[in-house]
Formats: sequence, structure tokens, C-alpha cells
Amino acid sequence: MPLRLNVGVSKKLGLPEYSSVGASCNLELEVDSMLIHTDLDGLHEQIRGAFVTARQAVNDELARLQTQAALAVATHAGATNGRVHGSGASINEAPTKPNGSRVRTNGTGSRPHSAKPATANQVRAIVAIAQRQRADLEGLLRDEYHVERPEDLSLAQASAFIDQLRITSEV
Repeated sequence: MPLRLNVGVSKKLGLPEYSSVGASCNLELEVDSMLIHTDLDGLHEQIRGAFVTARQAVNDELARLQTQAALAVATHAGATNGRVHGSGASINEAPTKPNGSRVRTNGTGSRPHSAKPATANQVRAIVAIAQRQRADLEGLLRDEYHVERPEDLSLAQASAFIDQLRITSEV
């Protein structure tokens, strides 16, 4: 009689502006029930293989969803009247969230008015991860958050950016 094996992987990632994406993959396999008694290592290998397959499917889907979210933000942020100042927003247009609502700012890039600034530890982590990945930190900050330095991020933005950098290194 076959043994039914169910393997599942779920993962959720935070995105800028308090958004998130998630993916889940569940696989159900039938394996020879005698493997428990005759080839435990072989059974473990099949289980590991199923987990690897499910994990890869989830990571692929999250990478696709993150790319779509980044394109949506970039497309929305790129819709200006052509007049741009240092923050990346047009002179007459405040930075906006992916849903189209305006972000309230206090002149510090796109950091919301009442948001706490990034901590020194967050700034150090961002710089260290970006250096380790040889990423264009200034370009990413400018494109994603319309700021020039990690110190200009809010606490929440810095946290989301660290998660984004870590995920990029995993994929």
C-alpha cells in the first residue's frame, strides 16, 4: 500500500509602503510504504527533494511577484510631468504609494512626516548587505524610495529595504 507524503512551503515578504507578497506550494506524493522499513535514507532523500522543489517554486513565484511590484512602483513613480528635482518626484507632485495615494513628506525625500528615521544599526546593515552583494545602493535608494542616503529612510522603509536586499541575495 502506498504511503502519502504531503510537503508544503509558505513564505511571505514585506514590500515598501507596508505592502507584502506571499506564495505557497503544497505537494502530495505517493511513495512505497516499505521505504520506512527498508530504505529510510531513500525516503528522507525523497522528502528532501520534495521540499527543495516546493521551496524553489515558492522562491520563483516570490521573485516574479516582487518584479511585478517593483515595476508597478517604478511605472507609477515614473509618471511625472518631466520636471524632476533631487528627490526623484516632479516639482508639482509629491511621492506616491503603489496604490496612488500621496506620501506625506517633511522635505526628507519620501520619508513620511511622522515616521521615525532609520536606526544607525539599520543603516549599517543596509550598507553592509549592499556591499556584500556589490549592489548599486544609491541607485536602489533613488529608484525605490526617492532618497539619496540610507539615513534618509524611515524606520519601516529601512526594515523593508533590508528584507528586500536579503531576499535578493537568496534568489
